[in-house]
Amino acid sequence: MRRLVNIVLWGAVLALVPLAASAQEIVEVIEGWGLGLGAGLAVGAGFAVGLAGLGCGIGQGLTAGNTTAGIARNPGAAGSMFTNFILAMVLIESISIYGLVVALLLVFRIPGG
Repeated sequence: MRRLVNIVLWGAVLALVPLAASAQEIVEVIEGWGLGLGAGLAVGAGFAVGLAGLGCGIGQGLTAGNTTAGIARNPGAAGSMFTNFILAMVLIESISIYGLVVALLLVFRIPGG
């Protein structure tokens, strides 16, 4: 499973690096379609919120599942596990808030918006 995740992540990196390298050409193509810079900013804002939400959802699911399994194995440690669980959930949720902030910054940069 870990090998599959590594392959997928490196595949995504190798697919996205050429896009970043040719960003100016992509902007020219978008402007050629008559969409302007606002369309790219709107798509970037959508990706920021979507990827932050996806990552946080996966992280919260794994955290909740592992905490529940740990409490089931050792009910006596439930108090300390629950405290760490709440702290982890707060930190994970802060990442999604950062995604929202980035999206709002991009949305308010859209010209005429």
